[in-house]
Amino acid sequence: MNKILFTGFDPFGGESINPSWEAVVALPAEVDGITIVTAKIPVVFGKSAEVLLDIVQRERPCAVICVGQAGGRAGITIERVAINCDDVTMADNDGYTPVDQPIAADGPAAYFATLPIKAMVENLRQNGIPAAVSNSAGTYVCNHVMYAVLHHAATHGLPMAAGFVHIPYLPQQVTDKAASPSMSLEMLTAGLVAMVKTLKSELGGK
Repeated sequence: MNKILFTGFDPFGGESINPSWEAVVALPAEVDGITIVTAKIPVVFGKSAEVLLDIVQRERPCAVICVGQAGGRAGITIERVAINCDDVTMADNDGYTPVDQPIAADGPAAYFATLPIKAMVENLRQNGIPAAVSNSAGTYVCNHVMYAVLHHAATHGLPMAAGFVHIPYLPQQVTDKAASPSMSLEMLTAGLVAMVKTLKSELGGK
């Protein structure tokens, strides 16, 4: 394992920042000898996947970890499954609100993450970072990009682990949301670094 791609998103839903990008862009260029590549992708259904897959084809990483905001969650949650469906009530950043739309017309109903999700959660907890496996990435752009990258890997026979991680708000996002949990940028970034170390331990020879 020599290169991991992390992606974060633009702000959306009226927010001025997105913790996913703030945490991703704060990552070091290298962790335990593994090159870290970072990229920001738009909160737009079709375009998000196009941008992500262009980067995958250019960089050819050994693993892809897409990161997104999940306001209201108290810990880092690693997604188990992505479903072949875009279905929302809140528009993306281009004003698009798909309803019951397949992501890939010829694709399976769902894909499981190919990251070692249980080992990643355990390592996060051992480092004092609240974490859990999540069984729903939703039906918004987060699920869209998770499904798209897994479908791309499956249909192109790529030996590339991939999945999605949801993270909480940053503290500055909840100053007027007293009941909403948050997590510091330092802890979020430390969590992503811990995931790299887990990947190296679990998949280092792949």
